[in-house]
Amino acid sequence: MNPPAIAAFYSGLNALILLWLTVEVVLRRRSGRISLGDGGDEVMNRLIRGHANATETMPIALILLILAELLGAPGLALHGLGVLLTVGRLLHGLRFTGRGPMAFRLYGMAATLIATVLLALCVIGLAAGRLF
Repeated sequence: MNPPAIAAFYSGLNALILLWLTVEVVLRRRSGRISLGDGGDEVMNRLIRGHANATETMPIALILLILAELLGAPGLALHGLGVLLTVGRLLHGLRFTGRGPMAFRLYGMAATLIATVLLALCVIGLAAGRLF
């Protein structure tokens, strides 16, 4: 069995997005001298939420992408869902770092949720086909 290279590629890209969001939080903490929480800083609160949302949504989507690849999903479908997830996370991150319009939040979350739902259905279908 070949390693899940497609899923590994998108996992790496999403890890870079998560690291970027982490750096944004750290830099704001340092510049605002905020040790814990948001310190009442609205920008800090937004950055924390953007980072937290990424940590809440990326893992399950990437686990599903890996499982879909291991179960034999077509490469084109994996790339399509990987791109949808990654672009969604990037758009969402851009909004939460103040670099994009409010619509980026909506489009980013929609893309993330659509990719996750489709991946979940794909994994369920592929796994069910092997159970019986």
